[in-house]
Amino acid sequence: MHYPLTLEGEALLLLADKAVYWPARKCLLIADAHFGKASAYRSLGQPVPQGTTTENLSKLDRLLAAFECEEVVFLGDFLHGPGSHASGTLNALRAWRERHPDVAMTLIRGNHDKRAGDPPADLRIEVVGEPLLMGPFALQHEPDPHASHHVLAGHVHPVYRLRGKGRQSLRLACFQIGARVSLLPAFGAFTGGYQVEQRDDRQIYVIGDQEVWSVR
Repeated sequence: MHYPLTLEGEALLLLADKAVYWPARKCLLIADAHFGKASAYRSLGQPVPQGTTTENLSKLDRLLAAFECEEVVFLGDFLHGPGSHASGTLNALRAWRERHPDVAMTLIRGNHDKRAGDPPADLRIEVVGEPLLMGPFALQHEPDPHASHHVLAGHVHPVYRLRGKGRQSLRLACFQIGARVSLLPAFGAFTGGYQVEQRDDRQIYVIGDQEVWSVR
């Protein structure tokens, strides 16, 4: 279900639900939820699946039930675009927020947030620019190096291709932990991904079958 990792002296849990839990801060880190992406595409006349927002919120509910959590920090791209302000999407988000009234929530504004606009005020999500400095980490949307802090970022939607015998391969969402910049996978369903590679200066942790494991 999760992979324990020590980074910059802090114990973190890499979660199979594509998030990071920081026990010392009782904090959940979520990158690239892209709530309302499907509704945004449907508003443009594109035939895409329904129910992605409900799926993402159910996953968040499970995480908040499983871990003692006082704060959720969204590392950018909370809403996908202007079409994400559809009443169905916003009403689902409001109902979810009412289920967790005591959890502080912060959004680090990402590129899609700039297009979509900030979440409605009644969701009570504090919106800030990047970086947000917490302990040894610079929490950001863009994976740009920081002068003094280890960067935890989103934006890239990293995936890794596992290769088997012959032409067999499997493309999986992953965490990429680097020397000074680390990437979280996209939390949201229906988000796509950018393929990353294993290198000497980074470690890849892939997600599959509700497990997280290190690529050797």
